[in-house]
Amino acid sequence: MHMHLLQLGRIPYAEGLRIQTEVVAARKARAIGDTLLLLEHPPVLTLGRNATRANILASDDLLARRGVEIHEINRGGDVTYHGPGQLVGYPIFDLRGDLPGKRGPHLGPVDFVRLMEEVLIHTCKDFGVPAQRICKLTGVWTLAGGSIREKKIAAIGVHVSQAVTSHGFALNVTTDLRDFDWIVPCGITDRTVTSLELESPQTPPPTLEQAANSVSTNFGRIFQRQMLAVDSLDELLATDSLNL
Repeated sequence: MHMHLLQLGRIPYAEGLRIQTEVVAARKARAIGDTLLLLEHPPVLTLGRNATRANILASDDLLARRGVEIHEINRGGDVTYHGPGQLVGYPIFDLRGDLPGKRGPHLGPVDFVRLMEEVLIHTCKDFGVPAQRICKLTGVWTLAGGSIREKKIAAIGVHVSQAVTSHGFALNVTTDLRDFDWIVPCGITDRTVTSLELESPQTPPPTLEQAANSVSTNFGRIFQRQMLAVDSLDELLATDSLNL
């Protein structure tokens, strides 16, 4: 069993959506196998199905001056931020496939999210950052200590259509966390955000490339797949799906 890996670099959010749409369509048509897209976006705010505009704190004028786009999308969750230094992953999987923990005809979306959280927890550990889940708060969090509450280091929000997933996660690596002041991240008011750069004891701090390598390795480990890298969308769409 294998999984395709396509790393796209920094691309506009609209282009990322277009590519994701093409890959989802190919996966639904069973033309390709499960695929992980890794990328980075310029500053953008996205509102999920449960989002409220009240959780965008910055004015439209400020966002326009900063060149920040706003996109309303069909993933779960509230408002979140993507920007430079943040590793974004779009795992496009058919939940009817051979996946760890599947007990029926398909893996449940919540179970799929838990597997992604496990990937990101292991990735944080690779850089010396203990991380965890918090009940009823999707995503990955640092550990609390003394008077310091848990901080969110990775956000997760997915969409499932015809058993195929889209959207995914955002891991703060070297992200400028001041940009999160534009929003109430994920609608959560009592906890803040952080990054691998701030939390890791590694010197120098982890780079986006190192984080991407760790994430791809851990996806292979947790989902029990061999990672097969492709260089372009055209190459991905031209591949035979060996794991169907």
